[in-house]
Amino acid sequence: MSGKIQKIAFQGEPGANSHIACHEVFPDLEILPCPTFEDALKAVEDGTAQYGMLPIENSLAGRVADLHHLIPESSLFIVGEHFLRVRHALLGLKGTKLGDLKTVHSHTQALGQCRVSLRSMGIEPMPAADTAGAARAIAELGDKSQGAIASELAAEIYGLDILKADIEDEDHNTTRFLIMSRERDDPPPGTPDVITSFIFRVRNVPAALYKAMGGFATNGVNMTKLESYQIGGSFNATQFYADIEGHPQDRGVQFAMEEIQFFTNKLRVLGAYRQSPSRARLSIS
Repeated sequence: MSGKIQKIAFQGEPGANSHIACHEVFPDLEILPCPTFEDALKAVEDGTAQYGMLPIENSLAGRVADLHHLIPESSLFIVGEHFLRVRHALLGLKGTKLGDLKTVHSHTQALGQCRVSLRSMGIEPMPAADTAGAARAIAELGDKSQGAIASELAAEIYGLDILKADIEDEDHNTTRFLIMSRERDDPPPGTPDVITSFIFRVRNVPAALYKAMGGFATNGVNMTKLESYQIGGSFNATQFYADIEGHPQDRGVQFAMEEIQFFTNKLRVLGAYRQSPSRARLSIS
């Protein structure tokens, strides 16, 4: 990257929550908005961007399902995490009153996070590709009956009024982001507060998952996340994503990883990285 402007890629348009997360972690990097998650991953893979900032789960809406398939299929590694307190604002054209709105557009995750608020206001939700893109579209549409749910940054960028701030249904609305890179960048062995992420598939034998997990319990390794999802449309092929506390070189983690290999036919470490300082005080960990 020497001599080049370093960039960080994200899915969405300027003003998206992913844009805000990029700025909080890497304020000196140039942002690279991408139409899709695939485009953001590809930008990092081909060297167009140094990092990618990808939302993996939200405390209200749950996991971002697409990424659980895309990240394992990519060649990238997780090198960090970031927790963003998501604040949604109801946006409209200049001079719009709250009572003028009939329909509001936003990403499905954002709509889900504001479901109760929208119902109480009698506003119809309409899915859009992303929050900031919805704000841009409303600015271009010029219809005061149409609004958007997006960030206050998006309102500033696209010249919209903030009709109501903080309309998310819960004040703990937080999104966890993963920071992706082409190269693995594990902290030095012995570093405290490390998370190791990996994917695996268990063998098709009775109690394989139970036995695979046993090694973490017997070696004192805390597993903070275990999620499953189907592979290739098959109900018999299940892949698991897991986060554990500990460094890959820790003795207990090494023993647990050795044990799990007896009961899996695929195991790939996606990366080890320092825990975000926000993790300890947030319930989604």
